[in-house]
Amino acid sequence: MTNTAPASLTVELTPTQVRGLKLAKDGDLFPQEGNKWTHLDAQVTYAPSDRFKERPRAIKTSTSATVNQLREYGLLKELNPDVAVSESAHGITMAGKMWLLKHK
Repeated sequence: MTNTAPASLTVELTPTQVRGLKLAKDGDLFPQEGNKWTHLDAQVTYAPSDRFKERPRAIKTSTSATVNQLREYGLLKELNPDVAVSESAHGITMAGKMWLLKHK
């Protein structure tokens, strides 16, 4: 029996890379200052059960290294090919969605 799965589905990801992939699944990632990537208008949010808004949830981010590794594996793609890779927004590919369905 031969394995016909694409290489991107058979790759093993670290927990940090899995978090970055899940973050990309929630929305496109845009570069921020300090080699961080997050959603375009990300802001501090509060837990729905927190009546007095005392415990803010931090903005989820991913590092440039993680985004680059996921792009090399074919799990993320740049959305604007006319701009430099480090400045272009990145979105999850179908292979990335399939990896998440298969593994997590």
